[in-house]
Amino acid sequence: MIKQIILILCLGFGTLHAQNLPESVSLEEAVAYGLENNRRVINANLEVQKAYKEKWKTIAIGLPQITAEADYQNFIELPTSLIPAQFFGGEEGEFAEVQFGTPQTMRAGVTLNQLIFDGSYLVGLESIKVYLDISENLLEKTVLEIRKNIINSYFNVLLTRENILFLEKNRANLKTNLEELTQLFRNGFEEEESVEQLRLTLSSIETQLRYAQNVERITLDMLKLLMGFPTQSPLFLKDELDGLTTASLFEFPTETAPKIENNIDVKIAQNNFASEGLLYKLERSKNLPRLSAFLNGNYTGNSETFSFTEANQKWFGASMLGVKLQVPIFSSFMRRANSQKAKIAVAQAETNLNETQERIYIEIQAATNEYQLAVENYFTTKENLALATRIKEKNQIKYFEGLASSFEYREAQLQLYSAQNNYIKSIQSVVQKKLNLETLLNPSQK
Repeated sequence: MIKQIILILCLGFGTLHAQNLPESVSLEEAVAYGLENNRRVINANLEVQKAYKEKWKTIAIGLPQITAEADYQNFIELPTSLIPAQFFGGEEGEFAEVQFGTPQTMRAGVTLNQLIFDGSYLVGLESIKVYLDISENLLEKTVLEIRKNIINSYFNVLLTRENILFLEKNRANLKTNLEELTQLFRNGFEEEESVEQLRLTLSSIETQLRYAQNVERITLDMLKLLMGFPTQSPLFLKDELDGLTTASLFEFPTETAPKIENNIDVKIAQNNFASEGLLYKLERSKNLPRLSAFLNGNYTGNSETFSFTEANQKWFGASMLGVKLQVPIFSSFMRRANSQKAKIAVAQAETNLNETQERIYIEIQAATNEYQLAVENYFTTKENLALATRIKEKNQIKYFEGLASSFEYREAQLQLYSAQNNYIKSIQSVVQKKLNLETLLNPSQK
């Protein structure tokens, strides 16, 4: 009975989880789902949450710290002390054996510690914002990469399907041509070599088609993985390739002097520079004194037996207030060496920041140029595809009318297949180049 209940609960949770999964997604929905469920994004978000907890951990260092403690002692045998016997009227040079205290003792107390001044604590408070910025920048970088990969994978699935349509159309056309050519060969109007050559072409197309169908399944599974979607669950894509290859894909506003401050690598380099500066301040702060105070109160009870829970047990109280001052005087130049080392690290971070800014500026220019080239290449390959289709159709008519050779017809076929392949690659290139440029400019942060 228990096993049946557990099975019903598991099926119920499984059904509930399945109901929350979308059956189909558009490109925007795929990105939104992925940015919420991708495992790398989830971990990056958790890192941000850890940074906020670290923030309060740092703040708490300078706030009052209260601790309570209690200890119980039971002497199985009381320690014996030796006291000169002359104190009790005995002979000089002799010692009397005495035992002090009670066999059982209990003490309980509370201590309050308060940091009054510490230079490293002040630097720690200042570094909280930088630490949060670093974790948020890592999250932003992860989001940009996952968004880029999801869009790439979504387009790759659609492009693979478009390639499959081309191959299926080519296969159907080849089968029709092969039937007609075989009939002409049987009637003695065509050579056997032409039939065999067409069969060879058809076999190659069928092999490419099977490969493309396998690639389509693998690419879809990769998209599911990036989205954080169960790979064994079905997922349909709402958007079609024609709907996504709109004018917006080929128009990207670029500035003559692009702003690089939104670039995530520049942000990370800036935070690294700020972080190294704070580490330098931390090393210098170690030359400052540290002042703290404490307040302690406790009660002690003594007894021959364990009577500490009884109402008539006597407790003796004590309290103490203290201040502790620590002044660093000489460390054999260790603090000085650490400060100089931290100062050098600041100079290195500044150099890395300048290099990153210049590198990103050049990368944006290169990415803009590559994107523009990809767009131009797309329109060229689109025209070439239409032209190759017309040439192939004309050569097919000429071939079956006896006005063109089998070699010329095969050349037209191969030219068409190459144009189809180039067309698919040109769209893929445009998508990739645009995503690269968007990732560098990070326009969402404007």
